[in-house]
Amino acid sequence: MSVSVLTIVRGRSAHLANLIAGLGRQTRLPDELVVAWMQDSPSPVPETAFPVRSVLVPGDPMPLAAARNRAAEAAGGEQLILLDVDCIPAPTLVERYAATADAAGVRLGDVLYLPPGPVDPVDVAALDAAGMRHPAKPPLAEDEIRPTPSHGELWGLSFALAAADWRRAGGMDERYIGYGGEETDFAARLERAGVTMAWVGGARAYHQHHPIHIPPLQHFDAILRNARLFRATWGRWCMDYWLGQFAERGLIAIDADTLTILRHPTQDEIAATLDREARFS
Repeated sequence: MSVSVLTIVRGRSAHLANLIAGLGRQTRLPDELVVAWMQDSPSPVPETAFPVRSVLVPGDPMPLAAARNRAAEAAGGEQLILLDVDCIPAPTLVERYAATADAAGVRLGDVLYLPPGPVDPVDVAALDAAGMRHPAKPPLAEDEIRPTPSHGELWGLSFALAAADWRRAGGMDERYIGYGGEETDFAARLERAGVTMAWVGGARAYHQHHPIHIPPLQHFDAILRNARLFRATWGRWCMDYWLGQFAERGLIAIDADTLTILRHPTQDEIAATLDREARFS
């Protein structure tokens, strides 16, 4: 079975180079890497032992859903592995995702979050020692397959599914523009299409550190727009955690049906949410 790895990129060329280095050390090389560039032109990439295909999907705010769709459309693999550009794959990630294709429609691998500082993308022992599991995610044995009935578990950092199941769910909804909501919407599409989901051990990735905003006030307008779109589509809110934090700051009022902007965050408030050390948002 052929396997395509898909990633979407704006900037972060060093992170992409580390992702590619990890793919080069796989026990089963991918048949290709498809990079959707959310910028005006591709950046140089290192030489690889597998083909690298580029598609351009420029635009502001970032066209996250459209970029993933263009990558999936360009991919030739029967199986698709979606890997965030911040992630370095452990050596067995591609092999394990491919080997578990019959176990579930969508497979979710575990991700360890790395601290700030330089990274050697091929020193797996150091990555394992430094990485921390997200407290909301389950620890997995290397050979474990753990079905999950909750499609809300979909984790956009690292997952795999058949290209046929991607098409069966309809891909991602390109009405979601900018940050937030498109992955939760895709999870709902997968559930509606009857595509099963499971956590699988042995498909580990390592998330490379970058500063984050807690909460992501820099994406305030996009999050509210996409939350309203999700509510109109599925009859419930998504991104509840962030919306609750916005409400606590007196920025919005929200109930079961309506979301009202009380005021926009100031530039000082946005700057104050930047955390250069935190691993988890």
